[in-house]
Amino acid sequence: MINLITFLTAAMITFIFAPVIIAVTLGLARLFGLYTTVQEGTCHVYVLFGNVLGVISEPGLHFLPGRLGAAAFVVRLLGERKVLDMRLNQRYLRSQPVNSEEGAPMGIGVWYEMAISDPIAYLFRNTDPEGSLAANVSNAVVRTLSNMPLAEMLENRHAMSQAVRAEVSPKSMEWGYRLGSVYVRKVHFRDAGMIRQIEAKVVNRLRQVTSAILQDGANQVSIITSTAERQAAIAFAQAQAIRPQILGKALNAINTDREVAEALFTILETQNLIEGGAKVTLIPRLNEPSLLPDLLAAAPPANHTARAPSTG
Repeated sequence: MINLITFLTAAMITFIFAPVIIAVTLGLARLFGLYTTVQEGTCHVYVLFGNVLGVISEPGLHFLPGRLGAAAFVVRLLGERKVLDMRLNQRYLRSQPVNSEEGAPMGIGVWYEMAISDPIAYLFRNTDPEGSLAANVSNAVVRTLSNMPLAEMLENRHAMSQAVRAEVSPKSMEWGYRLGSVYVRKVHFRDAGMIRQIEAKVVNRLRQVTSAILQDGANQVSIITSTAERQAAIAFAQAQAIRPQILGKALNAINTDREVAEALFTILETQNLIEGGAKVTLIPRLNEPSLLPDLLAAAPPANHTARAPSTG
């Protein structure tokens, strides 16, 4: 029973203190230069008394005495280890002031990529490589893009980007920086008064275009309306021209039968008299039948206008 308690106590103490002991041991090993771990996308530069002992850029676990020699045991105590980020970095410079060939004040926004290509040159040839590269890009924009025609400055961004990159790349390599892609993202006017004038011109042009569209629509409607009216007038004129011919044919057909013709004209004459509202005195002929008394007997009262079927 005592042995079991002793075993459990030792196991508990080992479980608690083993990670601490391992961490302290590994920390001392790193401090005295036994090994180092290089992360992906980083670079370790070891400097002792102003001299570069070595550069390790391969990711993984490295045994320092095999890479740096005996100086590895004191480089962390008496020297310095610099960890550099070798990954691609990006930066955007806003509204770099340039003037067009016409004298318009323009602003150009430049986006560019950069990465460390030579760690030793990056550390010892320039105290601020990133700031120097930004200043170099800004100066290259002013030198290469000033006095360009305004139309080319607003349209040919690809050629402008290539010109800036060609101007900056040689100098950046001297500082241990590798310049990647360069792209002119934005070209704009810097003068507020000029911007307002352009906006006013655009608004006026839009109003002119809108008015022209409305006027053209009104003209089209007028053309369509006049065309329809003209076609309708032609159709009515043709109908009026055909009407006498139709009536003439009908009357000719009626005149072939004398009795029917006399009855028709008698009815038409009587209808005209009734619609006229005049007083009519009828004097019938003796011993001669007539249809007129029968029609008057069937006619409506005097205050009502009689409507006969139209024969025309």
